[in-house]
Amino acid sequence: MLRTFKHINRIAISAFVAVFIVTFGSLGFMYLEDYSFIEALYMTVITISTVGFREVHPLSSVGMIFTSMLIITSIGTFAYTISAVTTYFVAGEYKDVFKSRKLKRSIESLENHVIVCGYGRVGEKACAELWDKNYPVVIIEQSEEKVQFLLENKNALVVHGDASHDECLIEAGLQNAKAIISTMPNDADNLYAVLAVREINPNIKVISRASRQASVKKLRTAGADNVIMPDTVGGAHMASLVATPDVMDFLDHVRIQGKGAINLEEIDVRDLPEDFKAPTLGELDASNEIGINVIGIKTAEGVFLINPSPATKLDDACKLFVLGNESQIQLLNKLFGIQISE
Repeated sequence: MLRTFKHINRIAISAFVAVFIVTFGSLGFMYLEDYSFIEALYMTVITISTVGFREVHPLSSVGMIFTSMLIITSIGTFAYTISAVTTYFVAGEYKDVFKSRKLKRSIESLENHVIVCGYGRVGEKACAELWDKNYPVVIIEQSEEKVQFLLENKNALVVHGDASHDECLIEAGLQNAKAIISTMPNDADNLYAVLAVREINPNIKVISRASRQASVKKLRTAGADNVIMPDTVGGAHMASLVATPDVMDFLDHVRIQGKGAINLEEIDVRDLPEDFKAPTLGELDASNEIGINVIGIKTAEGVFLINPSPATKLDDACKLFVLGNESQIQLLNKLFGIQISE
């Protein structure tokens, strides 16, 4: 995509120079040799193309000098133009034009997708998890090498540029996106990206990476809903494997790992069909013939209830966290006719 734009720019510049030389040569012959426009244009073309035809009329000394200068200045330009155009078609660069337009149309048609800013180690892992869950993802990446890799090897939707720039965020479909994850290694870049996102789309969910503890508060103040420190999370996880190894193994086992191991999911109560809605958790469990277990609830106030009692009241603002094996979760999805984790 980037190489295509560079190639098109090169063709456009060389074509502009070629037109300028033809115009300049025609006007020169009309002024110096009193040629008509057709005669001057013809003389200019046969001169810069070096075909060897004789002059329309004998040239004066000044005309000969002008013709010599025209040949010297034009021969390299036209050779460069021909080379650029030939390379564009012979090397198949023109196909990339259609690919970039198709890519742009694909991004513009997306809704409820996730934007990932930066395709480093953290961004790569985030994209892999989202792709496993069949989320549409648009990546914003500054590295031309990584952009080419994603386009050629991952068939990904990519925008080349700086995620802190409004035009890149808009090109990535920020107005229609569900969430944005800023994974750039520099905290300042993430901060600028969060500020730009909040200015364009105040309602989108924003998740940002932070490398330093001092940056966490700043990112939250800028508008990040969640701030993750990968080093801290990784260190805490490793320490827990020493302190409570079996607990961590169990959590790793039940966590979401992709389409083949879905066993822990979340459900909005408002998404449940009317026949399944109940005022309390106990009444909802009474109609549960699938075998899943509700292991947690997030209330309307944002409070998490672990292992809630049957008397826990439910409303449309609640969110249920259910545990079950793959077939149970799939049956639940089919029975309720809802899309899990959307």
